[in-house]
Amino acid sequence: MPSAVLTLMPKFLRLLAALAALAIVLGLFIGGAQPYAVGLFTPPWDKVAHATVFAGFAFILHAGIGWRWGWAVLAALALGSADELHQIFLPGRQAGFDDLAADLIGAALGVLLASILKQQIRARL
Repeated sequence: MPSAVLTLMPKFLRLLAALAALAIVLGLFIGGAQPYAVGLFTPPWDKVAHATVFAGFAFILHAGIGWRWGWAVLAALALGSADELHQIFLPGRQAGFDDLAADLIGAALGVLLASILKQQIRARL
């Protein structure tokens, strides 16, 4: 019986990671469309928030779901682009390449951290 539990655990963890990634996507598009989102973070903290969210998203895709680092960064960049495009249509919000750059930097840091942690875990096994 323990072997069956161990076999199911990685699938369960990947499912949790996928749900966490989905929560980030929904948070960006639903939460970002709310009036309180306007001016929620002032510069330069808005860039820190962008980098943090996209670092988490890319980390989840790379470490949690198992995507290759390039695909995780590309998915984060696509999500960031869609988010910036979405902001064009929201009152009080504006799209910017500086936000997209913060998203990309965050995604790169997220996969870097995930890669380092994965290597350390493998070295200990």
